[in-house]
Amino acid sequence: MVVLHVKKGNESQFLYETTTKAPIGDLVSKLVSLYNGRLKILRICSALESVCDHGLSLPGNMQGLTDEQIAELHLVDEWATRCEASGGHRFNKDPMGCRNGRAPNEKMVDLIKRTISEAKKAISREQMEAGVSVSENVVKDAIDRLRGAMMIVYPMGLPPHEPIRMELEGNEDLSGTQAGLAVLEEKDSQLWWAGKELAVAKKLEDYVGRNEKTKIVVKLQKRGLGAPAREPIVSEDEQKRMMAYAYKRQEELKKLE
Repeated sequence: MVVLHVKKGNESQFLYETTTKAPIGDLVSKLVSLYNGRLKILRICSALESVCDHGLSLPGNMQGLTDEQIAELHLVDEWATRCEASGGHRFNKDPMGCRNGRAPNEKMVDLIKRTISEAKKAISREQMEAGVSVSENVVKDAIDRLRGAMMIVYPMGLPPHEPIRMELEGNEDLSGTQAGLAVLEEKDSQLWWAGKELAVAKKLEDYVGRNEKTKIVVKLQKRGLGAPAREPIVSEDEQKRMMAYAYKRQEELKKLE
């Protein structure tokens, strides 16, 4: 299998296994899907951490209001009791006024945090450094684990305005957010290797040959940004080893003087 070390900008993202026969158009589609899938996992994990602290999201018309304003407007969060956490809750008011303050109990929090850790580990840079590739199944499994944890903690389901529910159902609205800017659109994405844009009508073998044991660094980026910076001839790890060797050699020469 050909191993692609996928980067966006200068930041390493993940490893992906493919073949030299793979059409570039299919590769772009799959890599964009994996890149966005990893972002989705991190967004869900971030929201789950907030759930652990302050419970589920308030309805949009109650967010950011003080208790006095909520009382004055006669607003009620009807989902608070409908979607009670398994085992009850502990109250911890959200200073941002975005969540209802009904945090799950410690046992449920521990379950959520363990699942978050597992999901993040599955897509982490440590996996890449260990030579473990990411696949569609890895991303799907991580999301399913997060979904399963929420089903255990909230057996009655999540309110329709809860961002985690929208993420899990694929209905998230990221327009106007920083998170939305990070998401790639397949039609607006390009794949680059060795300073060349890989044409979607061609196959990988048209660029790297037919050696199925090849490993290359490719870069994903939005169309219209021009060629990304070339990879340095010497990697960062190699630079560190060279500097360490030079320092060691310098110290040895000092002792001989």
